[in-house]
Amino acid sequence: MGSRASTLLREEEIEEIKKETGFSHSQITRLYSRFTSLDKGENGTLSREDFQRIPELAINPLGDRIINAFFPEGEDQVNFRGFMRTLAHFRPIEDNEKNKDHTASEPLNSRTNKLLFAFRLYDLDRDDKISRDELLQVLRMMVGVNISDEQLGSIADRTIQEADTNGDNSISFNEFIKVLEKVDVEQKMSIRFLH
Repeated sequence: MGSRASTLLREEEIEEIKKETGFSHSQITRLYSRFTSLDKGENGTLSREDFQRIPELAINPLGDRIINAFFPEGEDQVNFRGFMRTLAHFRPIEDNEKNKDHTASEPLNSRTNKLLFAFRLYDLDRDDKISRDELLQVLRMMVGVNISDEQLGSIADRTIQEADTNGDNSISFNEFIKVLEKVDVEQKMSIRFLH
């Protein structure tokens, strides 16, 4: 099975994915092996159903939102490259990356891109702002029936009141960044991938 994964992934594809995502050669081949094991249709793409078979996502209250992040709008399949691009948001920032040339495009695992990924989990209608209703929906997903609607409404109202600096009763991406400026996004949004 491990040989199947490496034979279907060409060396030049691995190099391109390394440049684009920052993953090492061995991480890419390991993740390709995982990708092919999830690919029940054996067609080189993953469907939402393939992701739903991952136990950690199945039990995560935001599992559906995370799964949706893998799929470009209007698409119902994701190829390996798209899969890797999304996973790259969760790759820890290595010490040697912190002082890199900032004229190049920002890496997928930068603080800004990690925050944008998180922001999009809340921005359900993709209008580039988080409304009270969207915040309520996500809070409801996270806490289930453990908190009353009145309490959730109060949390949503306070959150928007604290974050909304321009008075439009929603949270823009810039306001989202400002609220989270003291949060260690690197630690909270990183997965240690094997080397």
